[in-house]
Amino acid sequence: MKLLVICGATATGKTALAVECAKRLNGEIVSADALLVYRGLNIGTAKPTLQERGGIAHHMIDVVDATANFSVCDFEERALPLIDEIASRGKTPILCGGTGFYINAVLYRSGFGGTGKDEAVRAKYEKLALEEGKDALHRRLEEVDPESAEKLHVSDVKRVVRALEIYEVTGRKKSDQHDEKIPRYPFSAFAFSYPREELYQRIERRVDEMIGAGLIGEVEELLKSGVPETAQCMQGIGYKEVIEILKKRDLHSNMSDIVLEISQKIKQNTRNYAKRQLTFFKRMENLTWLEPKELRLAAQEVCDIYEGNGSR
Repeated sequence: MKLLVICGATATGKTALAVECAKRLNGEIVSADALLVYRGLNIGTAKPTLQERGGIAHHMIDVVDATANFSVCDFEERALPLIDEIASRGKTPILCGGTGFYINAVLYRSGFGGTGKDEAVRAKYEKLALEEGKDALHRRLEEVDPESAEKLHVSDVKRVVRALEIYEVTGRKKSDQHDEKIPRYPFSAFAFSYPREELYQRIERRVDEMIGAGLIGEVEELLKSGVPETAQCMQGIGYKEVIEILKKRDLHSNMSDIVLEISQKIKQNTRNYAKRQLTFFKRMENLTWLEPKELRLAAQEVCDIYEGNGSR
């Protein structure tokens, strides 16, 4: 079984490309987006509508409530059986998204340098995460092993605990030890490479569309429904900016000024996020960067390379 990966920066047309490829390859899509897993977060996540899904089965969308915490390990534990099940039915699994940590969790298992377990040490750090929070746990790793901390997402508690365990057991940083990435599947990955200014224009259009579609109202409804502003999903770009600025609103505020401030803040943070995504994916193995072109032609190029009929 060979996995097809459609990845890259936000607002580059990943879903549309994945859907077009799925139609050609008899495929199903497994979303690798950290916010699409949450029910009720639709506008701010640009969650694909049924029409945009084009009749193709999409997995790992709307799988948990907005009040839930969801980690990289949670994604790995759910996505891997899905991929194997899709392949068992003779279909092509297509991993599509921009959350690099999620994609790597599927593509690779870690060797962890061969260090054995120490249940007492592990329990200590699991207790720290439970009592003081995952941010405090991640800060502890930053203190002793900043290189590993940079590679591990704050929500990936299981791997952060493991890195701290390795440090305490061996006295050496996990990042200094042989920690090979072991591929789970053969795969081919693809991403659109837009010129920076064009990418920023696409981001700005998307944010304008989100605001126009009712993003502010979506955030207000989530809060009214009992989702706390401290919830993990509310730290996502688009949601945290709305909350931050609405909290500063007073009776004398002009709503148009508020909307403008929210829009500008989301655009800036999304541009910064896109830069980080591009940095991440530039290090990815087996990744072909696609020149932006008409969707049908792009999909044909992807399928030809994936099936071994095109050049890399």
